[in-house]
Amino acid sequence: MADHLEASVTLPSDPASVSAARGYVVGTLAEWGLAKDAEVVETIRLIVSELATNAVQHTFGQSPTFTVDIELHRDEQLRIGVTDSHPRFPKRLPAAVQQDNGRGLVIIRWLTAECGGRLRVRPTREGGKTVSIELPWTVPAQPVTAAGQQEP
Repeated sequence: MADHLEASVTLPSDPASVSAARGYVVGTLAEWGLAKDAEVVETIRLIVSELATNAVQHTFGQSPTFTVDIELHRDEQLRIGVTDSHPRFPKRLPAAVQQDNGRGLVIIRWLTAECGGRLRVRPTREGGKTVSIELPWTVPAQPVTAAGQQEP
């Protein structure tokens, strides 16, 4: 596999885009050799759902789109980031807060740590932010055909 793979999609800040973001990430990772039934896929799917939902719900209409970036570096590290143009960074809520929403970042941080990864929030040059996770890539290095299938 290549030293560095990248993929990106920009979606409208609309609730329907959350599903599109999940499908895009899972499909891309399958093309890169991660079996769709691998245990980590459900974790990644949930993390992407939370990241995309945050980009839709918490930008208060100030970010008409969000971008999902996926990078695989040297078959060792996977990075998935969601960028929006809203300037406010996510706020970490106390664990005791009882409300229906606002715990997405806690969920993302916990799931990421369980996989041996980390969460980062960084400003963009344009004044928005990128919330990303970095995970160790656990797929054995096997050649991938042009159709995205692993060779035996």
